[in-house]
Amino acid sequence: MSTPDIRERIDAFPTHRIGPYRVRAGRPFPYGATPVPGGVNFSVYSDGATTMSLALFERGAAQPSAELEFPPEFRIGSVYAMTVFGLDPENLEYGFRADGPFDPERGDRFDAGKVLSDPYARLISGREIWGREPDRDDVYPYRAQVLNDDFDWAGDRPLRIPAEDLVIYETHVRGFTRHPSSRVTAPGTYAGLREKIPYLRELGINCVELLPVFEFDELDNPRTDPVSGERLYNYWGYNTVSFFAPKAGYAATGPFGMQADEFKSLVKEVHKAGIEVVLDVVFNHTAEGNEQGPTISFRGLDNATYYMLTPRGEYYNFSGTGNTVNCNHPVVRDFVLSCLRHWVAEYHIDGFRFDLAAILDRAPDGTPLPNPPLLEQLAYDPVLRHTKLIAEAWDAAGLYQVGNFPDYGRWSEWNGKYRDTVRRFVKGEPGLVGELATRMAGSPDLYQGRTSSASVNFITAHDGFTLADLVSYNDKHNEANGENNNDGADDNHSWNCGEEGPSASRDVRELRLRQMKNLLTILLTSQGVPMLLAGDEVGRTQLGNNNTYCQDNELSWFDWGLLAANADLLRFTRALTAFRHAHPVLRTRDHPTGQDRVGSGYPDVSWHGVRAWAPDWADHCRVLAMMRCGRHAKGGSVADDHVYVAVNAHWEAHDMELPALPEGERWHLFADTGGILHPAGTEPELQHPGRYRLGAHSVVVLVGRASHQTTA
Repeated sequence: MSTPDIRERIDAFPTHRIGPYRVRAGRPFPYGATPVPGGVNFSVYSDGATTMSLALFERGAAQPSAELEFPPEFRIGSVYAMTVFGLDPENLEYGFRADGPFDPERGDRFDAGKVLSDPYARLISGREIWGREPDRDDVYPYRAQVLNDDFDWAGDRPLRIPAEDLVIYETHVRGFTRHPSSRVTAPGTYAGLREKIPYLRELGINCVELLPVFEFDELDNPRTDPVSGERLYNYWGYNTVSFFAPKAGYAATGPFGMQADEFKSLVKEVHKAGIEVVLDVVFNHTAEGNEQGPTISFRGLDNATYYMLTPRGEYYNFSGTGNTVNCNHPVVRDFVLSCLRHWVAEYHIDGFRFDLAAILDRAPDGTPLPNPPLLEQLAYDPVLRHTKLIAEAWDAAGLYQVGNFPDYGRWSEWNGKYRDTVRRFVKGEPGLVGELATRMAGSPDLYQGRTSSASVNFITAHDGFTLADLVSYNDKHNEANGENNNDGADDNHSWNCGEEGPSASRDVRELRLRQMKNLLTILLTSQGVPMLLAGDEVGRTQLGNNNTYCQDNELSWFDWGLLAANADLLRFTRALTAFRHAHPVLRTRDHPTGQDRVGSGYPDVSWHGVRAWAPDWADHCRVLAMMRCGRHAKGGSVADDHVYVAVNAHWEAHDMELPALPEGERWHLFADTGGILHPAGTEPELQHPGRYRLGAHSVVVLVGRASHQTTA
């Protein structure tokens, strides 16, 4: 009789046999599929199921090779856990069958005829090639796989750039390089985006915010373009199928199951370039939709736990997409927290932007909570301690929390009031001088008691007009979406500069260019964290479509030919980001108070009009100037120049009296959106140091420093 090998781990011994497989009771944590010595541990939660089975598929097989029912003794509380030995993880796809009551009025929708995807799956197969029509008769379309985690990070880790120093760039992984003009090796992929890192560096970006990269179904849109007849997509990706798995269709290596490594390579290389990665995450709803939607995972495992349900068992729809995730249920809170920890620990992600984040502070019945446990838990979680948390502080059901989002000293917000105020002022609306001053100072009315980085300032985002369209269209033109132009927002605060759409008029085109520069200049000299929409720096247009969620075509893609066609705007944007990085007074953590706290002889911020030190707050006024005293930069710990920004939204030019500077210092001209630009550090001294002629619809930026002084 042979002697047992004492080196073999005791937990590697099976205790049961189910069909052809040796098994043993598994460990309930972590959830999902985890390789263990000799096998794979499977763990899944369901409070209402009466029985649970594990379905095992050979990769690509139409039917499971085996189905293993969890013995009653393998259930711990509401968790089914089993270790299966002798599996080949690289040739394995797996799912679950949950049997139980089908009683929608009580919230139960169990269906043993469905194979369900693992909510904690690290990889998903079935959508490896973007846009390829799947087999609609597939018994299991979104197949969970086991991830072999052997990626070499070579010492990489999240960058922890101070939030106030960020310049965020919102982009879409596919759309950024899908256009033929991108000339990358693998267009529309993580690898393609990686090839454009030098462009991001030259632009002055130090943070990319990616639209959803969690696995989603781009083919769930039933509509077609009414003119061309081409199919429409769920292009943006706000219909998550699997929260722990990177989108395979965004990977050149997706057909080989290497999407995780390809995405990690992107993050690693972006970090080498000094750029952070923020993910746009969608925890407010899922791809399962309403009662008519597909059963993919959550609905079949424990519908009443994962979704907000009415007393009749129907789905609350605070997301506007059919269902609402029950985020403050303890089990769901744990799911969200585990997911974010996964992306930070396994993918080195630097931060998250939460879509329709107001939903995250709703109770199961939809009532806003005064102290939402999920938001508090995310704010204080030790793994997420240095991770950026950014809220879209509203939802589709009317809960608007900009300035009132429960922040726990950690959360920042997309500042929708900043967007609307700047748009309206530059458009020429009256009565906004005072509010513009507040927004440029970091919106202290909204974020008092918080740092300036609580306000993520933006003019445009993926949802709405591009910058070029904001100055070219008075109305949305969404007919290509197949919804009779009823979709998309109507309150765009846009101005077409005198002619709707493309214009042959030189005067109109010059005014539009100046207006784009005006908006960018205000954004990049305001207190708070600026966010640019990809393509705005080169005048990308969507032809007036302000809701391109379904447009996987040139309407949404970044046209790299615009770098040459709109080189002036690109050069101007690069100069603005460099100017912001060069002047810490524009990036102080504390809100300016209008007081002299360091004995410089000047307040940290002062306001001016046509006359120095005399701002005109009247409703009819359309002129405002802001001066930041550089002696107050970073709380007075860093010396900087004075920075003067004057905004003229009037249709007439104005002679601006400039505030006097300390003895020996003079005003130097950085930029005038009417057509003057000098790179930071090379600004010439003004010929008439006490006055400046500011043209109609223009912004000027001046730097105050010693006349002989230059900066690096």
